[in-house]
Amino acid sequence: MGKSSKFSGKKDEIKDPKVYMRDTIGNISKILRYSTWDSAQMQLEKLSIRWDSYTVNQVLKTHPPMEKAWLFFNWASQLKRFKHDQFTYTTMLDIFGEAGRISSMKYVFQQMQEKGIKIDAVTYTSLLRWLSKDGDVEDSVKMWDEMKAQGCCPTVVSYTAFMKVLFYNKRSKEATEVYKEMLEAGCTPNCYTYTVLMEYLAGAGKFKAALEILNKMQDAGVQPDKAACNMLIEKCSRAGETRMMAHILQYMKDSSLVLRFPVYMEALEALKRAGESDDLLREVNPHISSEDFNKEETSECKTLTSVTDRGIVLNFLAKRNFIAVDHMLNEVIYKNTQLDSELISNIIQVNCANFRPSGALLAFNYGVRMGMQIEEVAHLTLIGFFIRTNSLSKVMEIVEEMIKAGVSLGTYHISLLIYQLGCAQMSTSAKRIFYSLPNDQKNHATYTALMSACFHSGEVDEGLEIFNTMKTKGIHASAGTYRVLILGLEEADRVEEAEIYRKEKKNLQSNGQFRDTVSLEKCLCDLLFVGGAAW
Repeated sequence: MGKSSKFSGKKDEIKDPKVYMRDTIGNISKILRYSTWDSAQMQLEKLSIRWDSYTVNQVLKTHPPMEKAWLFFNWASQLKRFKHDQFTYTTMLDIFGEAGRISSMKYVFQQMQEKGIKIDAVTYTSLLRWLSKDGDVEDSVKMWDEMKAQGCCPTVVSYTAFMKVLFYNKRSKEATEVYKEMLEAGCTPNCYTYTVLMEYLAGAGKFKAALEILNKMQDAGVQPDKAACNMLIEKCSRAGETRMMAHILQYMKDSSLVLRFPVYMEALEALKRAGESDDLLREVNPHISSEDFNKEETSECKTLTSVTDRGIVLNFLAKRNFIAVDHMLNEVIYKNTQLDSELISNIIQVNCANFRPSGALLAFNYGVRMGMQIEEVAHLTLIGFFIRTNSLSKVMEIVEEMIKAGVSLGTYHISLLIYQLGCAQMSTSAKRIFYSLPNDQKNHATYTALMSACFHSGEVDEGLEIFNTMKTKGIHASAGTYRVLILGLEEADRVEEAEIYRKEKKNLQSNGQFRDTVSLEKCLCDLLFVGGAAW
């Protein structure tokens, strides 16, 4: 009994297992991903954890949905004894920058300045990187100058990021000066710095200079990594530069590095064109079987490869290994293998559900290239994702491809999309979609949505013209149409005209015309623009 009681005591001591920080962060991230914000907020408030800068920052770095990340950021700022610092602010700024929400990113930066939050080189580097990616090179350069003017010393990451911005925008002289400045400041280049230099030189056809940089970095004790080697082999293959290719392949062999399959295939073709041996290439990449690129492959083998690839992709999807799915898709694209539309539709939906627009677009573009009939639900999922993230230019590309393929979005979705484009001041895009529609989809709802888009963009006369065109074509305006027309005119301070149409609407109502609304298009129009679903 004595031994039993001692054992029982020890058992009680280990009853509550230790909770690791990574598990806590993962749990909070899941709450944000898979719950509505109201539900997530209730769950967060019940957590018995100490909310500090590190915890909040790590949660933000798991990349929850952008809107929820911002709500979480603001929720945290209201907690007692909690204060955001440069780390949480910079991560939030990064989230907006990556999503292309530059105005929101600038707003976060402005808050940092107004609240006296420390702004370091990491913050400035993020800003100039995302500004450049958005096409605003001048603002990116201004941010670099501001960083130095504020006495903030650039790091090797800052120098490298700014050099890449300048090289990418064909400002090589300025990039070279930045590199010299970096060396004079005693900042030691890292592998990525050297890779940026070599990528520019190789892209400009200066392979001898690129090789000198390669040798110089090795002399400095910095070894090229797999990414650098793949980039250089790809550049050499496209330019037919087999001498430097051989040098890099020998280094890869000695360092046990391998090529990505598409790069391997490009290198193989380049060597064949030059009439040179591919023995070294094969030695470096023993994992790639010769069967993968046999030109005399029969149609049965192609079918087998397609089936095998499908099974592998499904396995990766089940394991949520999305990076592997991306790699598989890239290889399938390179090998021109045909996967079925059901699988591609599935990949699109799963990527959207896990907030991976790049993976969803890769699958979508593959489907378009192969002329597939992608399922309507996949199209709608993709469009919905980009509308929610306010990436309406992407929505335009997807819709245009759908229209080309003869896939109909349906009156409701088309009308809502045209309306959303108008709200975003993209009336030109709204018109492009409307006028590309078949005639049977130009109805009460779509015409009214286009009118709304024009009014939102300040194109009042054009909105009136669309209303008159609609009547000319025998499409009688519904209650929703008149509501859009009257509100649009009132907001443009054209009150007298609004009053004319208000009286016209009342006359039609008294004559019972609106009570005769029986068509689906009229019902949808009133649902959207009278019921408040859109306006």
